[in-house]
Amino acid sequence: MMNGVVSIRNKNGEEKVKIERPGGSSSPIWSIAWNPSKDEHNDILAVADWGQKLSFYQLSGKQIGKDRTLTYDPCCVSYFSKGEYIVMCGSDKQASLYTKDGVRLGTIGEQNSWVWTCRVKPDSNYVVLGCQDGTIAFVQLIFSTVHGLYKDRYAYRDSMTDVIVQHLITEQKVRIKCRELVKKIAIYRNRLAIQLPEKILIYELYSDDSSDMHYRIKEKICRKFECNLLVVCSLHIILCQEKRLQCLSFTSIKEKEWLMESLIRYIKVIGGPPGREGLLVGLKNGAILKIFVDNPFAITLLKQSTSVRCLDMSMSRSKLAVVDEHNTCLVYDINTKELLFQEPNANSVAWNTQCEDMLCFSGSGYLNIKASNFPVHQQKLQGFVVGYNGSKIFCLHVYSMSAVEVPQSAPMYQYLERKMFKEAYQIACLGVTDNDWRDLATEALEGLDFDTAKKAFIRVRDLRYLELINSIEERKKRGESDDDLFLADVYAYQGKFHEAAKLYKRNGYESRALSMYTDLRMFEYAKEFVGAADPKNSRLLMSKQADWAKNSKEPRAAAEMYLSAGEHLKAIDIIGEHGWADMLIDIARKLDKAEREPLAKCAAYFKKLKHHGYASETFSKMGDMQALVQLHVEARHWDEAFSLVEKHVQFKDDVYVPYAQWLAENDRFEEAQKAFHKAGRQSEAVKVLEQLTHNAVVESRFNDAAYYYWMLSMQCLDIARESEDQREEMLKMFERFQQLAELYHVYHSVQRYTDEPFSSHLPETLFNISRFLLHNLTKDVPLGISKVNILYALAKQSQALGAFKLARHAYEKLQELHVPARFQDSMDLGSLTVRSKPFHDSEDLIPMCYRCSTNNPLLNSQGSACINCKQPFIYSASSYEVLPLVEFYLEEGITNEEAVSLIDLEVPRQDRKAARWQEMSSGESQSLKLDDGMDEAEEDPFTAKLSFEGGSEFVAVKVSRSVLRSMSRRDVLIRRWPKPLKWKYYRSLLPDVSITMCPSCFQMFHSEDYELLVLQHNCCPYCRRPIDEPN
Repeated sequence: MMNGVVSIRNKNGEEKVKIERPGGSSSPIWSIAWNPSKDEHNDILAVADWGQKLSFYQLSGKQIGKDRTLTYDPCCVSYFSKGEYIVMCGSDKQASLYTKDGVRLGTIGEQNSWVWTCRVKPDSNYVVLGCQDGTIAFVQLIFSTVHGLYKDRYAYRDSMTDVIVQHLITEQKVRIKCRELVKKIAIYRNRLAIQLPEKILIYELYSDDSSDMHYRIKEKICRKFECNLLVVCSLHIILCQEKRLQCLSFTSIKEKEWLMESLIRYIKVIGGPPGREGLLVGLKNGAILKIFVDNPFAITLLKQSTSVRCLDMSMSRSKLAVVDEHNTCLVYDINTKELLFQEPNANSVAWNTQCEDMLCFSGSGYLNIKASNFPVHQQKLQGFVVGYNGSKIFCLHVYSMSAVEVPQSAPMYQYLERKMFKEAYQIACLGVTDNDWRDLATEALEGLDFDTAKKAFIRVRDLRYLELINSIEERKKRGESDDDLFLADVYAYQGKFHEAAKLYKRNGYESRALSMYTDLRMFEYAKEFVGAADPKNSRLLMSKQADWAKNSKEPRAAAEMYLSAGEHLKAIDIIGEHGWADMLIDIARKLDKAEREPLAKCAAYFKKLKHHGYASETFSKMGDMQALVQLHVEARHWDEAFSLVEKHVQFKDDVYVPYAQWLAENDRFEEAQKAFHKAGRQSEAVKVLEQLTHNAVVESRFNDAAYYYWMLSMQCLDIARESEDQREEMLKMFERFQQLAELYHVYHSVQRYTDEPFSSHLPETLFNISRFLLHNLTKDVPLGISKVNILYALAKQSQALGAFKLARHAYEKLQELHVPARFQDSMDLGSLTVRSKPFHDSEDLIPMCYRCSTNNPLLNSQGSACINCKQPFIYSASSYEVLPLVEFYLEEGITNEEAVSLIDLEVPRQDRKAARWQEMSSGESQSLKLDDGMDEAEEDPFTAKLSFEGGSEFVAVKVSRSVLRSMSRRDVLIRRWPKPLKWKYYRSLLPDVSITMCPSCFQMFHSEDYELLVLQHNCCPYCRRPIDEPN
């Protein structure tokens, strides 16, 4: 507004921001414009007033930077469509170009009157001006490229006021802000010169590091210069103005001046010592000169008829490349001034800075690379080539400089075609692929240029070829000089075997060809060289062929070859490894039995392949019985092993011990124990049984424990019979184990009653069992037997059967012991209820001695013997009732055989009716059965012997021959213990009670109980003797 206020409003006209200019009404606002750039972070408003100020504000009203002072009254402000420049016009009768920050760049159109308005055509460089006098002007702006290049550093102008230096290799960039219009840029080594409207700035690098990008100002030349070209050297700047060249020091002192005969079209620094650099100058008339900074005279290199557009000199400065006005690239030899070659369609040219004979030029959308005199290699590329360093080509396209990685494969192969290996290696060093390196190495090797080949193979890290080259070099040192032989070795390494073989043969080295083909398993080709070589080679060839067949996938063929060559062991190895049993048994049958090693190997493979029949046949052929036994044992063919042992007793241990171990491993411990026993390994047999017994007790399998203790006792009896030294000790152990067997056998029922919810035993049986255990348990209670369980069972059964006195005693004893919690309530209740019962036992339960007819108490201080006559009770091994049996002994001089014969005489008694007793014998047991007929009482000589006259000592019943003669065989039971034990004789006093004795363990049973138990278990319940086992 005219009062110097800017009001920013929304679309409804409401004011959001108010900007008040410091000049107020003396600085009326004449023009405003928003920056259209989308790259700016904030919206920027340019404000021009007639206080001759240009200012910039954010949308919030905050000013950006300071006011820019103008020298005229601005009438119009207009942005370029991308916001990078501002065009402003006014009372100075011209339009001026500014940066977006308000830095004046220059005048773009002078008019004859005030310029009131200006506008920029969208997305273009056209500006339209409207003047006071009615004139409309249309102006085009051209922004020229201002840049400079030296090797891998490229400097160019950006935003008209900044300079960006780009490192073309590392792609690093650094921006130098000048805040004035940049007119010219020159760069050389560590120097950078920037020409501004009123001065020239000289920058230098901080360090000599090739990748350093930090520049600092070295000098300022505060003078205005007019020039077409600017060049900087280490200590000078060179100004070019049409035909004139001026050399100035950094302190603005003019040191040299050169005046040319024609316009200068191209100038380039080609290096040199500091202060003495050389320049290459191309003129419009075709003259090419070399100027040194410290020399006032120019040197003419050559002169051509066409104008110069671009120049470059080769690395060693011996060749010159020129692009003329007709787009032709001409290459001259500087020394002879001779034109070496020329190529069409070129707009710029550059020599490779690392290779003398390589240059590249661009034109018509193609990049052309030329090496030496070879044809040009072309590839598509837009832009101008400005540099060529190693494998990188620097290309300027429009305003951007890029480094293009160009593989040097094409020129390298051109050198390879002409066998120029060293030159090809130099090209490869500039940058080629791994495959190119390998091709170079291979070509050089075949060309016998071992030095180049070695370097190339080192590049690709091919150790195999390096070893070959080293070996050839060593042979050369030793004086070998046959190149054909070296080449043959090279061909062999490359896989060109037939060419190698021809060379070997041509030079008289057939043996090498033979060795090569046999190593390669090319036996058909090898045979061609066998005749010419030593005859022994044919055998070697056959052996190698068999080896190869073995290692390849033809083992059957290898085996057949070995067999035909008589190498049976190798053939057997191959056949065995592949499991061809039929082929192996054929060999074994053909071999002579004297050839033990091959036969043994065959047998070993048969064992490995689990062909035990073939292995057995082979061992039989060898006559190796021990190995045959071992085979049967390992194969678990026990029947065959046992049949062999019958013929060869010396191998008994070799069979029975492993058999026993195998049985033990398979949880067949009882059979294992028997096998150890058979093998004569009594200690192992006992050890197995002891372990079995201990396990059974720990696992509460008391019936098994009883059985194992009975077996242990029988083992001890066997040992006592065989060894007189251990007899006494073993007999004691026999007695101990017999007792333990009976205790565990009985306790099994108690344990099942207390631990399981139901019991198969009658209360009377449990009652008798509990009493038996209490009578027979000494101070040392065996492992696993619980006195609590026994007393608890006794208390419960006594109470149930009416033995209240005994029940009270049991409960009192329980009070002294540690009772499990599960019994506690039941025990407390029982001990209370039993107090309400009479303090005596039922008479039906009182046991009677069958010798003296004395009633014995239920709890007997004598244990399992009569309190009166001390006669030991004989119990039924199932119900544990007292059996009506009395043990008797033979008088001195009566042998067992005589006693049995006397008892068997069966002298008939007078007045006897039909026989009442009937003997039943099934082979497994002896039974006495009563017929229905009743006999009259008659005197029995044995009964007279039972009379007892009191006393504290036990008096045994001894019988004479006459008494034996009077006995009936049906009334007598004999425990026929094996030696060294004596036989035991028992007489039944109640013939009507049928009693059965097991012939194995000699336990007595009521016949009915025994028959029932045998039917249930199919064996004796005590010793587990099967019913079908003979006596």
